[in-house]
Amino acid sequence: MEKSVKKDLIAYSSGWVSALLNFFPGLGVGYIYQRRWRAYWVTTIVSSLWLIIGFYNQLGIDPSDPIQPNNDLTSLLGLFLIASITAFEAWFTASKAKQDSLQNLDSRNT
Repeated sequence: MEKSVKKDLIAYSSGWVSALLNFFPGLGVGYIYQRRWRAYWVTTIVSSLWLIIGFYNQLGIDPSDPIQPNNDLTSLLGLFLIASITAFEAWFTASKAKQDSLQNLDSRNT
């Protein structure tokens, strides 16, 4: 896809919708809304790796040991952090693309 067309698609997308879609499902759905496939796949891979690491950490805990905590929130907090970062990044990118689009439009008119 041509770079100017891609920037226009991001500029026409709503920043708060893409941020909301990235935050609540937490798997980069806002990137699909913005048609940013590379960012979507990076988010998907990072989230998957985080869950796999959390799964392997849980395998190392002995369930018969009464001292070990059973309520490890590391996986949940990690996914919350990933969702928060991607939501902010999607909103920021959309707002920056809108500003750039407005500046380009102003420079064409003058």
